[in-house]
Amino acid sequence: MLFTTQAFGKTTPLRGWGLRSGRHRPSPPGHVSLLPPRAGGRCWSSATSSSSPRSVRSVSPMKMTQGNGIGETRDGCLHSEASGDLEQSNGIEKFQEVNECESEEGGQGGGSGGSVAVPGTVTAPDGGWGWVVLAATIVVLALTLAFPSCVGIFYTDLQNEFHASNSETSWVPSIMTSVLHAGGPFCSVLVERLGCRATVMLGGVLSGLGMAASSFTQSIEQLYVTAGVITGLGFCFSFQPAVTILGHYFVRRRAFANAMSSTGTALGLCTLPFLGNYLHTELGWRGSFLVLGAVLLNCCVCGALMRPLQPPKHRGQPLMNHGPPLPEEEKVTKEKGWMRRIWNYFVTALRKHMAFDQLCHNSRYCVYAIGITWMMLGFVVPLIYLVPYATAKDMEQGRAALLISIMGMVNIVVRPPFGILFSMPWFKGRHIYVFASALLVNGLSNTICCIGPSFPVLLVYVVFYGLSMSVVGSLMFTVLMEIVEMKRFPSALGLLAVMESITLLIGPPLAGVLIDSTGEYYHVFFACSAVVTSSGVFLIVAFSWLDKRDRKLSKQGPPSPLPEAARPAVDLAPDCQYRSVPTEGDKDKALCEGDTSSV
Repeated sequence: MLFTTQAFGKTTPLRGWGLRSGRHRPSPPGHVSLLPPRAGGRCWSSATSSSSPRSVRSVSPMKMTQGNGIGETRDGCLHSEASGDLEQSNGIEKFQEVNECESEEGGQGGGSGGSVAVPGTVTAPDGGWGWVVLAATIVVLALTLAFPSCVGIFYTDLQNEFHASNSETSWVPSIMTSVLHAGGPFCSVLVERLGCRATVMLGGVLSGLGMAASSFTQSIEQLYVTAGVITGLGFCFSFQPAVTILGHYFVRRRAFANAMSSTGTALGLCTLPFLGNYLHTELGWRGSFLVLGAVLLNCCVCGALMRPLQPPKHRGQPLMNHGPPLPEEEKVTKEKGWMRRIWNYFVTALRKHMAFDQLCHNSRYCVYAIGITWMMLGFVVPLIYLVPYATAKDMEQGRAALLISIMGMVNIVVRPPFGILFSMPWFKGRHIYVFASALLVNGLSNTICCIGPSFPVLLVYVVFYGLSMSVVGSLMFTVLMEIVEMKRFPSALGLLAVMESITLLIGPPLAGVLIDSTGEYYHVFFACSAVVTSSGVFLIVAFSWLDKRDRKLSKQGPPSPLPEAARPAVDLAPDCQYRSVPTEGDKDKALCEGDTSSV
């Protein structure tokens, strides 16, 4: 069907804009539809006056019904006045609509009192599907962060199987934990390319395959690759995107959501030791690793539930966008070979996904990163050596594994109330001090183990350690989100994870060397106590000084702008490089003498 419109004294044919069959409100004489109605949508009409060919009348919407008789659609919002323009620029067709009455997100019409959504922005729901994402994050953290601590159940079996020392055996959980944190930059690149959902699922596949392959290893070096590198990299790809997407789903309840998600680590500490001990008794360490690899595949299920947030759809966006032409620099780069392209891409991704600028210019982030890096040198070591320490003094394997489970139970019970407590307004701006105080308690609690390896003593130890660990786990990401902007959180977390991986890598082997040289385990707990306690003291002192400095600067106020220099009235010679600015005394003197030309 061919339509014409009369405007500016010309008759212009409109091709390709046919009306669909169906009933509609009859248009006034002279109206011609400019836009094709969508299925069940609105029909926009434009009228031109025949008596006045140079005048263009306003556009009015018409309420449409579906031609099949199903009924009226949701797009029935009427306008008092609207205009529809058809732009054509560089092959891009774009419809601009004025006084839009509704947002198309979720099929909800915009009311008069509703907020107008900004195109391209995503609003955090602070609930809804976010609770499902929170539950999935809890399971992911239970399967990733808590897993290296449960390797201690198989510690003695690995030593006997491969005839390895304490230092050699401790490299297995050390490499696993280190790669878990060091893979942050690579994980950030995958999140940008694939999204959080696909990256979490990829991590589940890698970790499951790594643990399954570990059951077939014949040397401790092969175990370093399978259980250490492959499984640790899978943990990294599952853990970091889960924490990142949780920060996008929650803003107002972020502290509570982070505290609840941190219960995943406690859930893993509570359940994995029981599962590992049962599998160890029934299947041995090889069969246990094979079954645990299948358990880790559940990260794929959790990743599938992490639906990404989408910005609301708005009209007025380009129908197609060819994008600007490639600049000459990129064309030259593509011609230099694939090795050069890979290197340039790696350098660009490293700069983008590593917050080096925050480390150099954000003093709070720098202090926090240093304190956390030093803390990790001794924070996870007691979890690795607690079971070997207890079994070395003739404690049963089941009772020793029960200690780690009790620690996880304490975390499960304590973390939700702590999350609600830390969400209160009084704690705003004080989270870092609560976090550092918990580090002090955690470090000092390690000295309890030195009293003796009896079950009552170790029970008191795991209770104090679990309480302090729950506070540390609840506030670690919350403090980081307060220090850096949310849009820089993934890159800041990536750099912090890389820094942590260094101390996480060398911590357990150093403890193993200390045990091999002294023959006693309690020296390790003394060393861990000193490291963790000193990190807490450092954070308290450093942040107190930074807060004092900021308060002092806020009292002084912003620096007053310098007065503008008065321009001299007399033009000096070009060879004269000296310029004098008349002072207030010179101005007063000139006014008294009546010579205003010198002012």
